[in-house]
Amino acid sequence: MANVFVISDHHFGHKHIIDFESRPFSNAEEMTETMIEKWNAVVNKDDKVFHLGDFSFLNKEKTASIVSRLNGYKSFIMGNHDRGRSRRWWLDAGFDEVSEHAIVYGGFFFLSHEPMYMNKHMPYVNIHGHIHGQKYEGNQYINVSVEQWDYTPVSFEHIKSIVVPSEEQ
Repeated sequence: MANVFVISDHHFGHKHIIDFESRPFSNAEEMTETMIEKWNAVVNKDDKVFHLGDFSFLNKEKTASIVSRLNGYKSFIMGNHDRGRSRRWWLDAGFDEVSEHAIVYGGFFFLSHEPMYMNKHMPYVNIHGHIHGQKYEGNQYINVSVEQWDYTPVSFEHIKSIVVPSEEQ
């Protein structure tokens, strides 16, 4: 059975993100190669990955080259840095699915780029990126920015284990 993963905010080609977020890379090329290796170390060809935005600052050709090197079926939710490009641009760059808006996964998880408003009485979980090294309190928010997960896609099984205690699963 294929696994499902989520991740966000790679910022491929954005050399200044290294300083902005204290990323442990000497340059953008090292960052790119390390993040591709970490993705492919956990994601198999038949797995699905939801990328929650801010994927690449590169042109279409260079972005497509990176996308083609990443394992799995890639579903993309556009982030704030991606919205200047059309949905078609991202499909042409190699993503299998592209959404301009948040989506609901499994009837319980809201997948979005920016964190969504969730009050404590709502029975849902918001899996998001955008805030990089920051975290919201509580189990209703899971930040999947690369900085939170050692630049590696995180499995939905792991997220479920955080959100739902094992005796309830």
